[in-house]
Order: sequence, then structure tokens, then C-alpha cells
Amino acid sequence: MIILCANTMTPRWGKSRLTIDGVEEEWMVNYLSTFHLLSILSPAIRAQPADRDVRVMVGTCSSYIGATLDMDNTETKAKSGSWSHGRAKLALMNFTYAFQKHLDAYKRPDKQPNNARAFIVDPGYSRTPGMRRWLTGGSLIGLLLYLVTWPVWWLVLKSSEQGAQSFLFAAMDAEYGQGLGGKFIKECREIGPLRAEVNDEDTAKTLWEFSDKQVERLEKQGAVQRALEKKEKEQSHAKNADSNSTASADGEAAQAQQTQTAGSRRNRKGKN
Repeated sequence: MIILCANTMTPRWGKSRLTIDGVEEEWMVNYLSTFHLLSILSPAIRAQPADRDVRVMVGTCSSYIGATLDMDNTETKAKSGSWSHGRAKLALMNFTYAFQKHLDAYKRPDKQPNNARAFIVDPGYSRTPGMRRWLTGGSLIGLLLYLVTWPVWWLVLKSSEQGAQSFLFAAMDAEYGQGLGGKFIKECREIGPLRAEVNDEDTAKTLWEFSDKQVERLEKQGAVQRALEKKEKEQSHAKNADSNSTASADGEAAQAQQTQTAGSRRNRKGKN
């Protein structure tokens, strides 16, 4: 069982940040990291014995409904945190459906049917730290308003334990251990996505190719950066070693000179 629920969201009035790789943080954390991890794990997932019940659960939220899947703006500052978050979730859901089709297309050597199933899970609006950060806008004034209106949020929002029930349902219900995967679960029941792009094959193909190339390019950039850092570190160590060697040689020379001078005095005293 693999549960993928990494998530970050910029406050409503904030601007999206870039990661150290120069990629928009919400695109990297909410979508691209999941794409990369499942791409790596795909051979191991498909090779599981036929008698195993393999489930992959991907967390999402309703922000995907009003989002636009713009792939040309993943490495620049986006319009707003909410816009970026919704785009990443829309891409994540589209990829999850495509990943299920990828699993189903695999022909097992033992001729058994695919036993790996991917599910999209929406826990709903819950009283989590991420929700609090979004409601407060990341400001002290927003936090004060949140505290003042806390009874309202306590009534409107679920507890984190209640929000987790849909994940537990997808993980434990016997019904989802057989049949086809690629299902969307919310409020402990199966529903359909509210955006056609979520299950569009052409969009999925374009997104998959774009993401694959982006990961490949970022890995190459990371390898070059690590090589440069290693070279700078080695040069720094070599420079420090030379400095220590020079200082040691100067110290030995000074000590030898002092010894020679002291010996000369003793020689002069002996002669006297």
C-alpha cells in the first residue's frame, strides 16, 4: 500500500515560491514528486505476486474543479497560491487515472490479471494545519479572525480524524481489493470527477511526456550542480591542506632556527 498525500499550499493572498531547482513549489510538491516516485516504483508495483492486494492512494481536494492545467508556467511565479494549488491537483488526478491505465496495460509473465489499483481520495475540508494556514492567509490578523470565528469553523469543518476516514475506507474496504482501480473516493463513497480533463487521454499523454522531460532535465541540472559543489569542496579542502602544510613548514623552520640559535649560545658558553 502506498499513500501519497504530500501537499503544500500558499496562503490565498500570497505568491507561489520556487524550490531550489527553480520549480514552482506547489507543482513540485503536490504533483511532480508523486509523478517521479510512482515512475520509479512502477516496475516493483507491477511485479508484485498475483495473490497480493496492492493499493496506491493519491490525495486531492476540490480545488481542481476551477483550475486550468497550464504546463507552461511551472517554473515561474504563478498568479496566486490557490490557482497554483488547483492546477497541481488537476494534474495529479489526471496522472493517477493515466497511471492506472499504465498498470492495466502491463502483461504479467504469469498471465494473471493486474492486481495493483490506484485510487484518488478527497478527504474533504478538515481542521488541519494546512486548512488553518489557508483560512488565515498566513497573517497574524487572519489568525486572530480565525480564532474569533473558531466556533463556526468547528461546526463547518471536519476533524482530522473524520477527514482520514476516506483514506481508511480506500485502504481497507474489501470491495476495492478486486476489480478495476482508477476510482475517485470522497465521503467514503465512489464519485465521478467534475472536470472532463481529469480522465482525458490526450491531456494525460501530453502531461506525462511533459513531466517526464521536466524530471529528466531537473535531474541533469541537479547532477551538474552536485558535481560543481563537489569540485568546489575538493578545491577548498586542497587549499586548506596547502595552507596547513605551509604553516607547518614555516613552524618547523622557525623551530629549527631557534634550536640552532640556542645551540650557538651553549657553544659560546662552553668556549668561555
